[in-house]
Amino acid sequence: MLNLERLRTLDALARHGSVSGAAEGLHITTSAVSQQLSKLEREVGQQLLAKNGRGVRLTDAGRLLAEHAARILSQVELAQSDLEAQRGQVVGELRLSAFPTAARGLFPHALAALREQHPALRLRSCELEPEQGIAGVVRGDLDLAVVLDWYNKPMALPDGLVKASILDDPAEVAMPVGHRLAERAEVDLAEFADDEWITWGEGEFCHEWLMFTLRSKGVEPIVGHRAAENHTQLALVAAGLGVCIAPLLGRHPVPPGVVTVPLRQRVRRHVYVVWRADADRRPSIRAAVKALRAAGESVG
Repeated sequence: MLNLERLRTLDALARHGSVSGAAEGLHITTSAVSQQLSKLEREVGQQLLAKNGRGVRLTDAGRLLAEHAARILSQVELAQSDLEAQRGQVVGELRLSAFPTAARGLFPHALAALREQHPALRLRSCELEPEQGIAGVVRGDLDLAVVLDWYNKPMALPDGLVKASILDDPAEVAMPVGHRLAERAEVDLAEFADDEWITWGEGEFCHEWLMFTLRSKGVEPIVGHRAAENHTQLALVAAGLGVCIAPLLGRHPVPPGVVTVPLRQRVRRHVYVVWRADADRRPSIRAAVKALRAAGESVG
């Protein structure tokens, strides 16, 4: 008989590509990963791993068994989901991620409500950028991820994921109170061609969206500063170091010395939650989506 936990370890190694990555994803030690895989090799009577430089790689037999393991684990999750649905109870553990402003703007309200309404549900949350959150759900490290895309730049979702809308998050431009456009009722992005932008990290989805949007308006962006957190960006704006995009979610309080002005284009982020289709019937998933939507309705 194949041991389910050892198959789970093999699947984690195949998905993460390394023993250390599998250990991190499973929240166990690298030694435990190696022990589980050694036992699995003895059970099947074949070599599943081979040395590859300082790391390891799957042998042909390892890849074949890993493919079966992924299907087996998916069926197990589907069975667990069906059993939870049949029982109708919100129990077990739920692992969630959200990008930083959603973690600040949605998680306190949503997770507190879940804990109050479903005390038998164990919640584990973390901050991750949208791409990382989606990857975590696909790998099975997370049950749900709160992610985003922009009105003019949708994010493609891998097959096998389900999503539900949480809210549309309006974005404005934040600028120092002494800025030449600070008293305007609305502004256009093209009017900031000569301003320095305070933006997100290179390669992050929101940074790429801003570069794409400005260039589509004939503006070559001048990037002065980068900060992952919107509140850090606003602090830099308050110091007179540039302008930034300021979505409503998680924005407050706006620091003194900063003015936010609406954009004429009605720029919005679409905030939604994703999970695996094979977990769709789990009552805990449905309860979390309901709580996140309620938290989204309270934003304003």
